[in-house]
Amino acid sequence: MSQVTQGAALHDCRKAFAETLSSLARQDERIVVVCNDSVGSSNLAGFRAEFPDRLINVGIAGQDLVGVGAGLANGGMIPFVSAAAPFLTGRALEQVKADVAYSQARVVLCGQSPGLAYGELGPTHHSIEDLSWLRAVADLPVVVPADPAQTDQAVRWAAAHPGPSYLRIPRIPVPDVTPPGSPFEPSRALPLADGDDVTVIAAGTMVSRALDAAQTLAGEGIQARVINMAFVEPLDTEAVLQAAAQTRGIVVAEEATVTGGLGAAVAMLTARERPVHVRVLGVPRTFAPTGSAAFLLEHFGLTVGGIAAAARDIVGHARR
Repeated sequence: MSQVTQGAALHDCRKAFAETLSSLARQDERIVVVCNDSVGSSNLAGFRAEFPDRLINVGIAGQDLVGVGAGLANGGMIPFVSAAAPFLTGRALEQVKADVAYSQARVVLCGQSPGLAYGELGPTHHSIEDLSWLRAVADLPVVVPADPAQTDQAVRWAAAHPGPSYLRIPRIPVPDVTPPGSPFEPSRALPLADGDDVTVIAAGTMVSRALDAAQTLAGEGIQARVINMAFVEPLDTEAVLQAAAQTRGIVVAEEATVTGGLGAAVAMLTARERPVHVRVLGVPRTFAPTGSAAFLLEHFGLTVGGIAAAARDIVGHARR
């Protein structure tokens, strides 16, 4: 690792999620939790102990999970519907679309342990398609926080948002990368490093790796702009188009399939408005093998070295 995060403490964002949720629940009796036998994996044992009447466990019934959440929202509550991301988004996609997004129900969908976090459990538990699926659903903000501070911001924003939202809560430990006092709002990315040679747009667990890659590149005389795109939807189009105009190209890094996610959104926008060389790093259209999360990230090049190599390729391409 480079100097940006070397030696930094690593954090599980589910802890910040649960602590912020409990804090908000103390202030607002409308906040409730719905889960599907996922109290432990969602880190909600403390919430259950403090608010036993405000946590509803529907058991292993993902479609009912979302339907119950929508019903509670229709009754004036603010439900946080929390479950493992692959099942919340895959098994209950119809309910997410019809009961929540189409109905504009005030439901906060909380996808826990997304991406490759469940590595050893294999493709059934890898949640790499969720960004693609949910970006395709109208009127549903898709949020991917990068660290505990941004997770706290995301939970608070979602609780106040009058419509539905999807929060992708990382499980893979990450360092702190969000500067104090940083803004958090739809269609507004967070610039973390400036540079005129190449831009790296990252989300979630990839943000710290992008910062480390920028540090590596700086030692080679390549200045990389790093943008934390926490709102995958709605996208900060201005930040993307500025990057396309002001740097030689864009690398997008996401812990998700490259088919339809953040990279696809960036590529579509730039192709239409400001053509530029774009490299998308993620999982290709394949089922990831079984192995630890660390192994899988390395396997797919979702590393400091992989991001730096893609940036070098863009700079070299622009010089030819």
